[in-house]
Amino acid sequence: MHRRRRTALVLSAALVAAAPVLTACGSDAHPGAAAVVGGQRITVAQLESRVNEVRAAQKAATKDEAQYEQTIARTGTLARDTLHGMVLDRVLDRAAKNAGVGVTRKDTQQLRASLEQQAGGARALETAWLQNYGVAPTHLDESLRTEIEAQKLAATLGVDMNTTEGKTTFWKAMSVASKELRVDLNPRYGAWDVRKSSRVDAKTPWLREVTAAGTQQTT
Repeated sequence: MHRRRRTALVLSAALVAAAPVLTACGSDAHPGAAAVVGGQRITVAQLESRVNEVRAAQKAATKDEAQYEQTIARTGTLARDTLHGMVLDRVLDRAAKNAGVGVTRKDTQQLRASLEQQAGGARALETAWLQNYGVAPTHLDESLRTEIEAQKLAATLGVDMNTTEGKTTFWKAMSVASKELRVDLNPRYGAWDVRKSSRVDAKTPWLREVTAAGTQQTT
């Protein structure tokens, strides 16, 4: 991937600290739930299934057991990071809807075709997304869709994500959406408190390094 050619929508971990608050929910209140977003449960089983898909893809992509063990060690927070991303996907979707933003299948297909060309093919792109972002090939299109949704939201808000002001405006829209959805996070997977920045180590799989060419495809 051409790491030097980035869009303005690449956010560092510090930006996650400016994102909406996710408060912890007790497992007694939401049995079997990893998180509750907008009254909809993300079950522990759903989360584990997503994590298992990533692990299976990682194992298939490694040459031997020793290399696979190294991969597991390197991605030890996969479950928490995956849940973090699943929740943020839903928050982003609400924020985008609030702004009147929509993403078509054609948008996703165009971005994927552009990135595949730059990566050197479909397999290379899948491998890059798996290694860099912990996204299994079966969820690549879904991940690309959220990339586009985030870009379109920033464009609709008229913000420059290279500026502090732009980032603040973007996360304010996300905060509004988060409050509307009344997000609860199972304490088994931690809690996200803006004041404590307790989830700054979690990655956001829906905010990627999308090339300028890919951005032009989706505008």
